[in-house]
Amino acid sequence: MTEVPQPGFSRCNNATLRRAARRLGRFYDDALAPSGLKGTQFGLIFQIHVSSEPAMGAIAEALIMDLSALGHTLKPLIRDGYVETFADKDDRRIKRVRLTPQGQAKLDEAIKLWSAAQRQFEDKVGAERAAKLRAALDAVADLDLEMATAAPSI
Repeated sequence: MTEVPQPGFSRCNNATLRRAARRLGRFYDDALAPSGLKGTQFGLIFQIHVSSEPAMGAIAEALIMDLSALGHTLKPLIRDGYVETFADKDDRRIKRVRLTPQGQAKLDEAIKLWSAAQRQFEDKVGAERAAKLRAALDAVADLDLEMATAAPSI
């Protein structure tokens, strides 16, 4: 017997994940709004902070982003003086990124807002369930899901 999907319910992993990501993205964007940062910007400056002057390629890889998308997300952070880029001292072709003192202050401000949002989310779904969700999503992010380039045989 074939299961009939309920209205509004999707059996597509991609659609369901994107729907949840949009809901959660809005929640964190709203929480971070007083800092002037979006959730994506917060995640980026946090990654720069924990990586200690990373190369742009390393940030893009860690966040599973294209370099062009990373550059697009960095532009307002550079414009606002939170982040600066500079050439690697050993290989000038490599562009590195670091937080400015103003960026560190912005990160400290945003971490307080993020922490409150994190607690609120965990209060809603439960700390254990939230931890399991993060672990499951980390496992998905670590999968090698490259599509085969050859056309499928019939």
